[in-house]
Amino acid sequence: MPEAITPEAPAVTTPSANRFTLRQRIILRIIITAGYWFIRLIGPTLRVCVSREEGAQETVDQRPLIVSFWHACMIPATYVCRDIGVRVMSSNSYDGEYMGRIIRKFGFVAVKGSSTRNAVRALLGLRRALQEGWTVAFTLDGPRGPRRQVKPGPVALARSSGVPLSTFHMAVDRAWVLNTWDRLIIPKPFSRVLMRFGKLIPVPTDAPDEDLERYQQGLQESLDRVREFAEANIQKVGSQEFPYNVG
Repeated sequence: MPEAITPEAPAVTTPSANRFTLRQRIILRIIITAGYWFIRLIGPTLRVCVSREEGAQETVDQRPLIVSFWHACMIPATYVCRDIGVRVMSSNSYDGEYMGRIIRKFGFVAVKGSSTRNAVRALLGLRRALQEGWTVAFTLDGPRGPRRQVKPGPVALARSSGVPLSTFHMAVDRAWVLNTWDRLIIPKPFSRVLMRFGKLIPVPTDAPDEDLERYQQGLQESLDRVREFAEANIQKVGSQEFPYNVG
């Protein structure tokens, strides 16, 4: 991994968790502590390979970019992309609160909002982060689905900022898969991971509104393509074709 970068102050201040009940706050603390230490202990054991389509981003920490991936990849992505100051949209929901706090411990900076609430405020915060030279990331089917369905936020942000879109998927050969809406992937110790990046998708700043659906469809196709590639080739990781090169 690249040298750690200390993130600057968040683009949007995180609201107090006091809006939750005492029971919820206790559970939050337990989940955050357990989640952090699980990722911190399991992460170094993962054997990770990065693969790229032609025209994809060259390094994990390349910036600025607008990166999209599916919510199921959250845990391995948190470890592999740690400590490089990535800005992420974090939901104001209870689930978003504990995920936001966990990823902040790994050097991410949460910008509050979601696809349904405070979206404009969050997109403005993300645009400001891009202008400052940071990469921003979307778990694009979060926080509650529908699963593997692209939302319009990244395309709109790409047009307004002039920063290209990037995509990736992470396949894991040995994992617990939760019976949740996103089928969250929890890697087992010493698992092999294949991280596949899609080619960059530029969105012209003067693109008319009627073209945005086409770019959104292109983003959907890219995410589908890198997922299919990663899942089809995960068993080859560690071979001459896909040697370990991150971890």
